[in-house]
Amino acid sequence: MGTVADVRLQEFWSRMEQQFGSMRAQSVARDHVFGQLGGRTAVQAIDEGVPVRRVWLEVCKEFDVPPRDR
Repeated sequence: MGTVADVRLQEFWSRMEQQFGSMRAQSVARDHVFGQLGGRTAVQAIDEGVPVRRVWLEVCKEFDVPPRDR
């Protein structure tokens, strides 16, 4: 049985892939360092306990994701 956190993480990856495509989503999440996430990548931030929603919103800000897609 999954947890709420599992659902949020699945939604994060789904949104990332919708926005960037599957290959670029992986690169953005694993390689791009976000100053607002303490100089961490999205994956590092999530692994270290930053709420998935906050990470997603930082990705959106950094990459100018339209508000309707946030």
